[in-house]
Amino acid sequence: MAMLERTLTGNFSHIVQYLHDSVLNKSASASYEEGSDFTMGSTRVAIRMYERYSWTGSNRVAMSVTIVGEGNRVHVTAITAGGSQGVFLKLNTFGEESFLDTLAQALDEL
Repeated sequence: MAMLERTLTGNFSHIVQYLHDSVLNKSASASYEEGSDFTMGSTRVAIRMYERYSWTGSNRVAMSVTIVGEGNRVHVTAITAGGSQGVFLKLNTFGEESFLDTLAQALDEL
């Protein structure tokens, strides 16, 4: 499992759409699995689940992205899982880290 957290300043809706498009466009095998959007008072939350095939691990990797915004402050948390090999130990997390890097690069470009 790998995790990334970042706090930004910007338009919540723009950031959600930009990250969604970036994840799907930067990997040929990436797919959007499910999501949820809701508002509590002035706080907005978008949750997204993605999957993609990991060539290095020969399996599928999942990435959960949670985006929370209040005003122009936006916090992004992404967690990847499922890319390791082995029954009892995590032997290879390259696929998870690579999928997370896709999102990190998109965040760096904002």
